[in-house]
Order: sequence, then structure tokens, then C-alpha cells
Amino acid sequence: MSFAISDLSTIDVSAPDDDIVLVTLNRPDRLNAITSTMISELERVVAAVDLDPSVRAVIVTGAGRGFSAGLDLQSQGAAPGADDVSPTVSGFMWQDHLATLHEKIHRSRKPWIAAVNGPCVGGGFAMSLACDIRFAASSATFGAVFLKVGVSNCDMGTSYFLPRLVGASRSAELMLTARIFGADEAESMGLVIDVVDDGAVVDRALETAQLIRGNAPFATWMTKETMWQTVDAPSLRHALDIENRTQIMCSANGDIAEARAAFVEKRPPNWQGL
Repeated sequence: MSFAISDLSTIDVSAPDDDIVLVTLNRPDRLNAITSTMISELERVVAAVDLDPSVRAVIVTGAGRGFSAGLDLQSQGAAPGADDVSPTVSGFMWQDHLATLHEKIHRSRKPWIAAVNGPCVGGGFAMSLACDIRFAASSATFGAVFLKVGVSNCDMGTSYFLPRLVGASRSAELMLTARIFGADEAESMGLVIDVVDDGAVVDRALETAQLIRGNAPFATWMTKETMWQTVDAPSLRHALDIENRTQIMCSANGDIAEARAAFVEKRPPNWQGL
């Protein structure tokens, strides 16, 4: 795979294994604090990943000693196109610029895995929540800390994602106290799947990405999309209707026949690409 994006100044993009992309937030001197430029560059990556049929999974991590300290309050920048509008409009454009990135990650056609190293708070915490799967280094810390700067902790998708991942009661406690919690507690509440030694979290995420890569590409996309949609389904019937239609779509591209042939011939399946 030769996945590459040029002209990036706040993130690095590499391919640690075939069909797997590693995105590294790369402002270690600022603990990978988020700026407008970083958001725009991440949006470019999401779009490129979704349009590249060879990419099967994405891992996101941070350079240096942390994942992300959240928004860079000293040099955040402005939303694109917000230079000549009123302060209220500019503020809303900035808020939407921040939040929409996490919607794009969540809605991406490819699974996103957060490999959390060190501090992961505020906007960095929200970014990790937008991912499908999270792993943590033993030194990782987490927190919704927007309250600490005088604004609501319901920001950048946190109030949507967190209750769905750990439950409403636990989310209320975390969001109303704005406390920082460690990797072991994050694992105990089901927020992260596994805690590993410092320096090993990307490798741990890569193991899961490789397992994902072994499955049919279109069925993987449909599994991610359908699962997150049925989480919000108003009834079992609505969920079943979505699942039924998804299965018919997945059965139409030849992957079922290939899976049966591979089983009979005792070989790995050669899946159809996207």
C-alpha cells in the first residue's frame, strides 16, 4: 500500500503494515494540542482513507509523551472562512469546525482505533471517544475537562459518545466532576479494551487492526455503520430492519461464495475489494 498525504504540518501519516494507516498527532512540544490546522489536516485524512479501497483500518496516536491535551488555548487559530464575520458567527463556525471532525471519524467507512499514550483530555478525549476502539498505555490519563475553563463538558460529541460507551450514570459523574482518571479505571468501565506497557500501545492497536483486515472489506464497513446506527435505533424492529437490508447488500458481491469455497479448500478467503 502506498497511502500518502502531502503538506501536513501537525500530523504524520504512515503505513505500519499492509492496508493499515497510522495517524500520529505531531505537536509534541504542545502535548499535541489541537489547532484549526490539525483539524483540517485530520479531515483530509478521513476523506482520503474513505476513498482509498486498499485501507482497511486506521490507528491514531500521539507523538511524544501524550495523546492530546485538547484544544490549544494559545494558538488555536480560526475556522476556515471565519475571518470576516461577526464574533458570534465566527465562534459558531469554530465550534462546528471542531465538532464535525469527530462526526467524520465516527462516520468513516473504515474502523478507527485510538492508541492512547499519556494525557488524553478535553478535545483529545473527545477524539478518542469518536473512534471505534480504544487501547491505552499504562500511563494514559483521560478526562472531560471543558468545565475547568468555564464551559460545558457537553462538547465535541462527548455528551453523545460517552454515555453510549460507559453508561449515563458513570458519564454524569465523569462529566460533572471533570476529574482525570487513569488507564486501569478506563479499562474497568469498558472505555478501553486493554491496557499495555508504555511504548507498546500502537503495537497492541496494530494487532486488532490486523484482525479486522482479515475480514471482508464491504462487510466490515457495513458492520461498523450498522452497529452504530442500531445503537440509536428506537426499537428492536428498527434495528432488525436495518440489519436485514444490510445482509442482503452484503450477500450480493460474491464474498459469501468465496468464504464457502475457502472453507472447502482450507485456505484463507480472497475477499472482493470495495
